Formats: sequence, structure tokens, C-alpha cells
Amino acid sequence: MLLQKGQKLLFIGDSITDCDRAKPAGEGLFGALGKGYVSLVDAFLQAVYPELGIRVVNTGMSGNTVVDLKDRWEEDVLDRKPDWLSIMIGTNDVWRQYDTPFIKEWHVYADKYEATLRQLVEKTKPHVNKIVLMTPFYLESNAQDAMRRTMDEYGAIVKKIAEESGALFVDTQAAFNVVLKDLYAATLAWDRVHPTQAGHVVLARAFLNKIGFDWNRG
Repeated sequence: MLLQKGQKLLFIGDSITDCDRAKPAGEGLFGALGKGYVSLVDAFLQAVYPELGIRVVNTGMSGNTVVDLKDRWEEDVLDRKPDWLSIMIGTNDVWRQYDTPFIKEWHVYADKYEATLRQLVEKTKPHVNKIVLMTPFYLESNAQDAMRRTMDEYGAIVKKIAEESGALFVDTQAAFNVVLKDLYAATLAWDRVHPTQAGHVVLARAFLNKIGFDWNRG
């Protein structure tokens, strides 16, 4: 596995990452990491690689766009000095274009999304061992659905930045698409965005696969 002994792994994103984590710092006891994929990643790392002592921190914030991440980047990422950083952002950047179409100042269009995410990645690269970029997703089987199309465009931006920066790339939409072949989208997320526990397992599994987690380790 790519993670090494004693490293700190920090996750940042929106509500899908937040999942009722403790504030201001999502780490520690009593569900401090939240109820989502971050807590599942932590649980698997503790259970299967206990000797590594990986410290997991959750700084996801409900409602955030990539612009919001930029505003709190110093305090919630750089000041915490992680060895590994995972970023999953973009859902609200896209969603606000569809659920509040007339409030333009809430929208983060593709050009600004790309420029801001690239700036954050480049700013952080010298300070961490590795960055993981996870795509935003929309749990809609119809790839021609308007919001699904836009979300896929933002996912493509994430892939491009990952390739250019040398970050690890996690295609969450592709991971969900496998499950959506057999399950109706609302089974995994009633609003197509906020996953059930099964949906969070899909996210955690996709992340762990990317970092070389050994599911058969004895």
C-alpha cells in the first residue's frame, strides 16, 4: 500500500465528505470523522493495517464549492500539515446551476472551477507526499441528463488536473456506474447526490483501491 507508517491523511470536500463530522477538526472519538466514506476509509485502515498508525482527518464542509475551499485552505489544509491530501469537490459548483438557476453568484462555472482547483493543487504539492483527486458525481443512470452531463464535464476537469499534476485520480462516477447497472439511482442516493451507506462504501472502496489497499491481507 502507498500509505506509510505514521502518516496523516486529510480529506476535504463538501457535505459528502463532511457527513456530520466534528467541528472544527474532524478526528478523534465518538464519530468525529462523520458517518460517510472518510470514516469507512479510517476503519479499514485501522482494521487491516493497524501497525501503520495512519491518522485520518476530515475537514469536509457541507455546502462548499471549490471557491469556499480556497477561502479556508490555509487553516484547514496547509496549517494541518498532512502527508496525504484527498480532495473531492464540485457537486455544489454544478448543483447550484440547476437548483437555483437565477442566483448566478452561487454558481461556479467550469473555467473558474478548473482554475481554482488547479491553483489549490499546485499550491499544495510542495507540502505533501501525495494528492488524491476524486471526481464529483451525480447518481443518475441517464448520461444525457443535463446535470449528469455537466457533472461529467467537471469530472473530466479533475482528471486533466490529476494528469498534469501527477496526483492520483479516483473516478467516483465510474465506480458508481458499475452499481447503477443493477440498482435504481435513488437506492444509492434519494436526491442523486447524498449517498446511502452503501454509496459511501462505493466511495471508500474506490479510494482504497487507488492507494493499493490489499483486501485479502491476513
